[in-house]
Amino acid sequence: MFRSGFIAIIGEPNVGKSTFLNQVLGQKLAIVTDKPQTTRNVFSGIFNGEDCQFVFIDTPGIHHGKTKLGRYMSEAAINTIKMVDLVLFFVNAYDDVKSSNLEILEILKTIKTPIFLIINKLDAIKDIPRMQKAIAPYKEACEFAGVFAISALTGHHVDHLLEDIKKLMPEGPRFYPEGALSDRPETFLIQEFIREKVMEATKDEVPHAVAVYIEQMEYKKKIVVIHAAIVVERTSQKAIIIGKNGERLKTIGTLARVDIENLLKKRTYLELFCKVEADWRNRDYHLKDLGYKPEKD
Repeated sequence: MFRSGFIAIIGEPNVGKSTFLNQVLGQKLAIVTDKPQTTRNVFSGIFNGEDCQFVFIDTPGIHHGKTKLGRYMSEAAINTIKMVDLVLFFVNAYDDVKSSNLEILEILKTIKTPIFLIINKLDAIKDIPRMQKAIAPYKEACEFAGVFAISALTGHHVDHLLEDIKKLMPEGPRFYPEGALSDRPETFLIQEFIREKVMEATKDEVPHAVAVYIEQMEYKKKIVVIHAAIVVERTSQKAIIIGKNGERLKTIGTLARVDIENLLKKRTYLELFCKVEADWRNRDYHLKDLGYKPEKD
């Protein structure tokens, strides 16, 4: 019997949703930083087993958005849970009970989809009784189909979770060709890799006012040539990204090229430049151009 289905990964920002997806796929596709709201778009990763195919949908962290981009991100995450076979609700193992998580559960309780509570970052704690006390209110607030403590970073207990996921998936077809890893094109993944390196290189100097888009991508016989733009909201942010004598921009490009070459399995020439689009996160036409505007029904 072949089982297949769609699984939404839901939770607050920075609870390890993208780390989990990369662990399951055995390859880096979703970007990961220590910054909240790293994931902006709904993004699918495809797990292919001998007798199953799971389409994991990594969602932006649910939060109270202060910009149009932030509100779109939360809306996209909430809309996703209405169309899947299973929801994985992630919380941090080391957190005390959080009212924001209880608010998310109130949303999840309105759907009929089975929900697994995933207590992530088990590797970061030693006080198990404290963790059990912290998650008790969640178990009281919602009837979960399963509760799992895992480490997405180390992979601890992830294999057991996958086995229980398989038991809940319906009998069905392979939705994507065997070997497919994502529903997103290579250009999207490349843009995300570059954005990740920007966030890592600038630390807290540049907020989440950064977007990336590819202007040109050309496959040649022995190399892939990519020209990409990094978009910020202010001239001061542009100066930070470029750095003294262009050194920071060069570092961003060097680090991003490693991930891009691992993805494409081909030598890559990457040229980056930075441009200013004032207040792009609150402007509908910029959000649409940069791929963040939700489609109209």
